[in-house]
Amino acid sequence: MPNAPVRLKKSLKLWQVVVIGLAYLTPMAVFDTFAMVSDITSGHVATSYLLALAGILFTAFSYGHLVRKYPSAGSAYTYAQKTFHPYVGFMVGWSSLLDYMFMPMINMLLAKIYLTAMFPGVEPWVFIFGLVSVMTLLNLRGINLVANFNGLIVLVQVAIILVFLALMAHAVYFGEGEGTVLSSRPFYSDHTALLPLFTGATILCFSFLGFDGLSSLSEETPNAGKVIPRAIVLTALIGGIIFVLVSYFLQLYFPDISRFKEPDAVLPEIALYVGGKLFQSVVLVSTTVAVLASGMAAHAGVSRILYVMGRDRMIPERVFGYVHPTWRTPAINVLLVGALALSAVSFDLDIALALVNFGALVAFTFVNLSVIAQFWVRERRNKCLKDHLVYLLLPLLGAATLGALWINLEQSSLELGLIWAGLGVAYLLLRLAVFRIPFRQYEEATDA
Repeated sequence: MPNAPVRLKKSLKLWQVVVIGLAYLTPMAVFDTFAMVSDITSGHVATSYLLALAGILFTAFSYGHLVRKYPSAGSAYTYAQKTFHPYVGFMVGWSSLLDYMFMPMINMLLAKIYLTAMFPGVEPWVFIFGLVSVMTLLNLRGINLVANFNGLIVLVQVAIILVFLALMAHAVYFGEGEGTVLSSRPFYSDHTALLPLFTGATILCFSFLGFDGLSSLSEETPNAGKVIPRAIVLTALIGGIIFVLVSYFLQLYFPDISRFKEPDAVLPEIALYVGGKLFQSVVLVSTTVAVLASGMAAHAGVSRILYVMGRDRMIPERVFGYVHPTWRTPAINVLLVGALALSAVSFDLDIALALVNFGALVAFTFVNLSVIAQFWVRERRNKCLKDHLVYLLLPLLGAATLGALWINLEQSSLELGLIWAGLGVAYLLLRLAVFRIPFRQYEEATDA
């Protein structure tokens, strides 16, 4: 009898999946974009976050429907493959790799920036090598270890945020900023204009990147058809509540951005103004660790998407479809993504962000379209008002929200993304027309 193939280990609980999602989101990221969006919206960041959350929830519900139908670690790649065609699935997976593959590196770039500011005498490659080593080793040993570590880091972030809120509320109550803790000013004023609010929302939507990556944990979660959809919605909702609440108090404390010397990097200044030098140091250290946790979550997600594409022979199976027999993790993929993250030593942050934005929008767009194609068209769930609402209207609203993001996508993101997509088309043509290597669609087994 041949040995049974080694599969990923099913062990994750709901709270662990949510924690991984929140670590991916990085709740403290709310501070990074505050000044930029406050300037655009004339001091109404909280409203832009509400608009962004509404749009993201439409897509989160779409992910939930598809996870129940296809509980695979392949995420958007699997959904497009099963719903449309294997070739479409490959292109969606190929394009969305830009999001997942570069996110660990972006987190390492951010960590390098924070640590270099704190320790200017240390060579940046030392930080990168150390953090990537930790991130890779934990992912090699198993997803539970990643989840438990991320749980600790998320708790630290929440504690720091609660201290922030308490300090800001105390200062505002005693006359700082707006001078009152109850005000509609962060949401609406005489200067509110609709177009800037939506422009701010398009920027803030990328603060939610990570909730989608939870679908890649489906094959490591018992009863994934119920657990993963709940985790996706909970992650987006909890993250959104944190973002709205923090931006509300930030806007009360800083009604405009006139106090900031570096509007593109305001976290150190915010921490200094709100809590002083010691608090600033604590916040910077905590943010660095939070970035590491986010990188670990992204690292886990892309390793599993590569695994599914390898298992389907979309990419070389022997390399990407390998699972370590003891740790039951896609070990080769983990090492490859770790090696790519090391390029943070010299890679440009703007280019990496441009690639991530393109990949995320491709994945989100096809997830919403896949819901319509699978349920409303193929399964003909279009007989009653509820069907039209759940399987047509809500996915269309999600796609419309993403359409606004596509319109506002930077030219560099579009150009680099199309170049990457062109490479995928070339690979697909070579494989099919020259080497004649067939694809294989893997059929999911039941939960073990």
